[in-house]
Amino acid sequence: MEVENEAVEQELEVESNADEMSEEELDLDHLDQPNEGTETGEKGAVEGANPFEKKQRKKKSTIWEDMTIVKQPDGTLKVQCNHCKELFVKNPSGATSQHKRHLKNCLQKRLAVGEENQKRQQVLSFTEGPSDGITSITNFSYDHAKVRELAAHMVLVHEYPFSMLDHVVFNKFMKAVSPFYKKINRQTVKEDCVTAFMLEKRRLRNILKGANRISITTDLWKSGQKIQYMVVTGHFVDSDWVLQKRVLNFCNVPPPHTGVIIADALSKCFLEWGIENKVSTITVDNASYNDVCIRRVKEDFCLRKRLSIGGKIFHVRCCAHILNLLVQDGLNQIVDVIDVVREGIKYLKNSESRLNEFAKIKKQLQLPSRKLILDCPTRWNSTYLMLASALEFRDVFPRYGDIDPGFHYVPSEFEWMKVEEVCKFLGIFYEITNIISGSDYPTANLFLVELYRIKELLNEKALDFSDHIRFMAESMALKFDKYWGESNVLMSLGAILDPRYKMVLVNHTFPVIYGEVAAPRYIDEMRCILYDLYNEYVDAYISSHSEEPPREAGKRKHSEISSKSTQGAAKKLGVNVLTGKEKFQMIVSEIDKAPPEKSDLDVYLEEGRYVCDANANLDVLGWWKGERWRFPILSRLASDILAIPVTTVACESTFSAGGRIIDDRRASMSVETVQMLLCGNDWIRNLHGLKNKSRESLDVSESSTIEEIDLPDI
Repeated sequence: MEVENEAVEQELEVESNADEMSEEELDLDHLDQPNEGTETGEKGAVEGANPFEKKQRKKKSTIWEDMTIVKQPDGTLKVQCNHCKELFVKNPSGATSQHKRHLKNCLQKRLAVGEENQKRQQVLSFTEGPSDGITSITNFSYDHAKVRELAAHMVLVHEYPFSMLDHVVFNKFMKAVSPFYKKINRQTVKEDCVTAFMLEKRRLRNILKGANRISITTDLWKSGQKIQYMVVTGHFVDSDWVLQKRVLNFCNVPPPHTGVIIADALSKCFLEWGIENKVSTITVDNASYNDVCIRRVKEDFCLRKRLSIGGKIFHVRCCAHILNLLVQDGLNQIVDVIDVVREGIKYLKNSESRLNEFAKIKKQLQLPSRKLILDCPTRWNSTYLMLASALEFRDVFPRYGDIDPGFHYVPSEFEWMKVEEVCKFLGIFYEITNIISGSDYPTANLFLVELYRIKELLNEKALDFSDHIRFMAESMALKFDKYWGESNVLMSLGAILDPRYKMVLVNHTFPVIYGEVAAPRYIDEMRCILYDLYNEYVDAYISSHSEEPPREAGKRKHSEISSKSTQGAAKKLGVNVLTGKEKFQMIVSEIDKAPPEKSDLDVYLEEGRYVCDANANLDVLGWWKGERWRFPILSRLASDILAIPVTTVACESTFSAGGRIIDDRRASMSVETVQMLLCGNDWIRNLHGLKNKSRESLDVSESSTIEEIDLPDI
């Protein structure tokens, strides 16, 4: 009953703010108009209305929802309560204060409002789970703070401009969705984005505290603002054995971009996040300043003795970048043919009439292809796609040259043969690039088997009958030996810790990669490095478990006291008693002190490989999670190695997002705002369980390096 009274009082409090009616609003003749709740006849009132009389103003006071003006038999006017039927004198001035006081205390109205509230249907709110299924249903209540928070998340995740919240139609849409919605201006949403960024930064810092080791990828990128940014991405395995990736920093690095300056920027980032003692590897491309940078950072880490196995795996070179350099060296051997094809496609692209004539010839020859591709000279895979697409029109080029005297870009039959052989040769490299770069998390266990295939192909093509193929293979082999001709520790460790490969893959691939003579030495070296790394983890495991928890120590102390009390009683009788439990404990303690005959690593390597379908996509980290009870130390080592990326694909994904955010309309944004938007985009996606579209972003980035030229339908 008290709840109902409060509801009525709140409703009447609103009514007290309504405007009072004037005398004109309650004119006598207005009584003849239909009015809900009146006791006079509505039909007769309408018929008696004078059409020439001035139309009366509509009553505005809220009391007329609960009261009605009635005419008494003697002709006087009274105001009647619709709930209790009590009559009141109508004030000639039109004042309604006394009626409001009555409604505030009217018991019948209180009861009526209480029943209405009970019958009124509640508005329900549906909360969706991570799988887009409804997980809970609650009564709806508008929370403007939550709306602001989600609006900030929307701007960060979908890369919207702050001004979107000012759009007229968007605000009309939100008003239609909920009449309680309050407009959020661009300044407010920007401040809310900063708040969300700071909250997620604090949450991420707590997550990183629980990480054992963190691998870093970093690269530089020049935006449309002509500002050089450095992205720093951290890779680690969380407590649930899930491989995580987070953008830690997207900051401006002022020129000159020397290795020392970049190393200082990295060190500041590590200190800011509190991970200076957890960084295990840094993956970079092969720019010369990166060699200086990594050497400088490595020296700092060596002083703190924070590097595993002497820093042999600290510097990781991007495999995709090395592969690009390797193939570019090979393509330089046929650069004349590539230039002819490229210039011919440019010539056709510059005129619609030329494309029409080219398409007519294509139609006459009944060729199915409908598209030419113009490459980006610095991306070998785009050059490969250009040559492959041009090869399909090899019969069209000379026929078009016959009808267009200005077309001087017709390769000879021998040059077309070169293009065909080169495309066959580079096909395997294109597939390997897709395997490595196409993975969301390109980790160390993926690449050794492909590295072996590259070396095997280069050895085979070095004996080819075609001079240009042989020269290509020799040039690419020199680049291969420069970067991969020595021991590839990280890729070998990743392969060994993949249960599908173990030492079998190393024993099979090393003779091909390093030669039959040098292979045994590299295999022994790899085994020694593996055991050294394992022993480091054993020492760390022993040191972390050496101190007994206080609770266990208390239990042991209690048991010792009780045991001593019983022994003391026996000694009083002059008898030395050794119970069976004590004797068993002595034997077990001696066994526990003895070192195990075989370590986790020995057992793992002696067991057979995990057999599965060759095309199956095995979750290697998930396999180690299931085996962590059998291999408590080795599983932790495996999780840290398998978290190390072998490419800088993560950086490319962030740069693609940066290119979309820093467009021509937002080129004046400050570097702090850019960092907030780029890092916030990554963090909020992870907060809502949205998969980072790294592969999709990479596809967009690569598609921007080629230009597809559609031939017109003739």
